[in-house]
Amino acid sequence: MKMNLNDNISQRLAFGNALADLGSEYRNLVVLDADVGPSSQTKIFKDKFPDRFFQIGIAEQNMAGIAAGLSTMGYIPFISTFAVFMVHRAGDQIRNAIAHPRANVKINGAYAGLPTGRAGATHSAFEDIAIMRSLPNMTIFEPADAREVELCTRYALEIEGPVYLRTVRCDVPVIFPQDHKIIPGKALILTEGHDIAVISTGMMTARALEAEKILRSKGVSVKLVHMPTLKPIDKEAIQEAAETAKTILTIENHSVIGGLGSAVCEVVAETIPCKVYRLGYQDIFLESGDDEELFEAYGLSSHCIVKKVLEILNK
Repeated sequence: MKMNLNDNISQRLAFGNALADLGSEYRNLVVLDADVGPSSQTKIFKDKFPDRFFQIGIAEQNMAGIAAGLSTMGYIPFISTFAVFMVHRAGDQIRNAIAHPRANVKINGAYAGLPTGRAGATHSAFEDIAIMRSLPNMTIFEPADAREVELCTRYALEIEGPVYLRTVRCDVPVIFPQDHKIIPGKALILTEGHDIAVISTGMMTARALEAEKILRSKGVSVKLVHMPTLKPIDKEAIQEAAETAKTILTIENHSVIGGLGSAVCEVVAETIPCKVYRLGYQDIFLESGDDEELFEAYGLSSHCIVKKVLEILNK
């Protein structure tokens, strides 16, 4: 998919195009969808490979079970629906038919976090990482932009075993160049600094980058770490951040319970204890409305991040 730096491209569009591109390379790739193909953009794969696309309907549990069966026959199934339905409706089947036997099934949790396009508060998956992170054998990717969606979709196919890919609905700026690379399980150091370490994941990394520029203009030195892989987490990068800055702020489009913030706290508690602050959703159900108004209300806009960093440093 053609893209340039700073282009605003939805991750769902990048995901659909990545599947279609990879379909020519992976002849055993099949895609299963739970009646949201136009939303998650799996319809792009359907248009190119209609014989390898299966519309299961609003039957997420069946979709997960069928995918597990297909994986035993040499296929690589990629199942897709909204993240909130994936982890809750199909949670039993994902746990017992996919994660437990380490079935080679790939899972796209679409419309993750807050931005659901006014689909309603019940559609906001703010706890999906917490659920999937607790499952043995599960790899978790949360890409920052469309470029990383392409990379993570490919890596999902290359990794043997279950993979959870977390994507959002809204447009997100492309922040990485065409030659961008990631290594599964490894963090990316975007800026070096010593006053505070900011660790972000997914679409929040673009906002963290904007905040870092503002903070730099104010004389604040920020070590910015991007985590495209949430499981396995890069413990060494977290330990280095703790050693360098002594204070960490995590930022995520997820509850502060069980997600990136919790993962970082688990690492530093056992290795290099330091102060950790967590920006995310504070043990609440989310409201539905304009994405940016809500991100502002929940403290996840770029200038809210700046405000939080200054507040921490002035304590």
